[in-house]
Amino acid sequence: MSNSIDIQVPDIGDFSDVPVIEIFVKVGDTVKAEDPLVSLESDKATLDVPAPRGGVVKAIAVKLGDKVSQGSVIMQFEAEGGAAAAAPPAEVAKPSVTAPPSAVSAPAGLAEVRVPDIGDFKDVPVIEIFVKVGDTVKAEDPLVSLESDKATMDVPAPLSGVVKEIRIQLGDKVSQGSVVLLLATGDVLSAAAPVVAVAAPPAQAAAAVGASVNEAAFALAYAGPAVRKLARELGVDLGRVSGSGEHGRIVRTDVEAFARGGGGPAAAPAPKPAAAAGGGIGGLELLAWPKVDFAKFGPVERKELSRIKKISGANLHRNWVVIPHVTTHDEADITELEQFRVQMNKELEKSGVKLSMLPFMMKAAVSALKKFPEFNASLDGQGNEQSLVLKNYWHIGFAADTPNGLMVPVIRDVDKKTVPEIAKEMGELAKLAREGKLKPDQMSGGTFTISSLGGIGGIYFTPIINAPEVAIMGVCKSYWKQHSSDGKTYTSRLTLPLSLSWDHRVIDGAAAARFNVHFANVLADLRRVLF
Repeated sequence: MSNSIDIQVPDIGDFSDVPVIEIFVKVGDTVKAEDPLVSLESDKATLDVPAPRGGVVKAIAVKLGDKVSQGSVIMQFEAEGGAAAAAPPAEVAKPSVTAPPSAVSAPAGLAEVRVPDIGDFKDVPVIEIFVKVGDTVKAEDPLVSLESDKATMDVPAPLSGVVKEIRIQLGDKVSQGSVVLLLATGDVLSAAAPVVAVAAPPAQAAAAVGASVNEAAFALAYAGPAVRKLARELGVDLGRVSGSGEHGRIVRTDVEAFARGGGGPAAAPAPKPAAAAGGGIGGLELLAWPKVDFAKFGPVERKELSRIKKISGANLHRNWVVIPHVTTHDEADITELEQFRVQMNKELEKSGVKLSMLPFMMKAAVSALKKFPEFNASLDGQGNEQSLVLKNYWHIGFAADTPNGLMVPVIRDVDKKTVPEIAKEMGELAKLAREGKLKPDQMSGGTFTISSLGGIGGIYFTPIINAPEVAIMGVCKSYWKQHSSDGKTYTSRLTLPLSLSWDHRVIDGAAAARFNVHFANVLADLRRVLF
């Protein structure tokens, strides 16, 4: 008689909640033992789940993107005889594994070590390489160091092994998924393996397929075991196939298309026309920067700009040129707030938390951003397709002065945190910024920025908007100012200068003035944050 057998995810080690990235069968298919059924990909490896026995696929219990763990039912087989409801562990085929782009473990063999998730950063230069070919490394050992305009980041070894090949050089620019080096984790295929001729099946191979397979390129291609097996069967050189899956993963349809002559290496993008002598942005042509021999006028010395200043300079220039900046100045009476801050610092003395004025300004910013949501937004798209993205979260960045240049850590969910919590987190992030150890996620996602020169001086300035935000608040050192309501009686009030820069494509002058007034009113009486 006919029986349904539940096919479950076998023992996959420490992995849990692993997403399904490919399903190789459909209802009605007849499969044999060891045929691949689904492919899973964790942050550590890509795993193909094979059929533990033969049968006909009766139902598929998962879809792409579903997360599964050991024991999860992925499909049902129709089998003859009195089979058990689930295959016993001893009969369950072990999944085959291959390393993903940001591998943290891999089977014995050759593993590609790729740049892990580094947030929104792209084309980040390599500033240091800590290993050489032949070195033995342990998991978490630093391999290379990257430096963006905002942070220095070390890429650690995802697993133990021997450095087989280094794929980058100092100065190379990398992004998430870029291959950094190859680690030998067991018996490996030599990277210098000879090119081996493989005959393609005559009925399926196109002229471009089957001539030869570059074994080194085949071994390094980003594909799961089932796809590799299919490529062998069809005589397809994986090193020549462009992957359409996430992070460039090669899937079955890519191999099949290549075998039919419908696919190949991705064509290189057409080079962009060279800019004018001075460069340009958005079609803006500029005169070339003047070349001057300064030494002929007197003694000079040359000091190299830090990498962060070089890169941040380009970003600031882009933001200044592209965004139509307008700056509105105002002032806030913080006399009572300063008294309250001093009192709270006395009460918090034993906690180790010290309050500056900035956490209070962050709370005032959230109040103003909620009242004027277009300030908590970003432009998205181009031309007639452009739209305004209004954000329902309030992540406030603050400009931090470091030995290497300006950095902008971000305090997330300021609306949900107390002033002491914000102050404590600010201190921790500022310390990491000075040490160059900020992580990408600690500098991304900001919706509004406050740039404070309060500890230095000045009265007003024009802060540059931190794209893709649409506004930034600049504050200078507070000072005592004489105020009078009738022109006869004067009192001294502690005054905080405010400089709000805003994107005129999104915000108009009236809204900016109202924002500043509300911001100043909240600082004058912090009870207003309750409304």
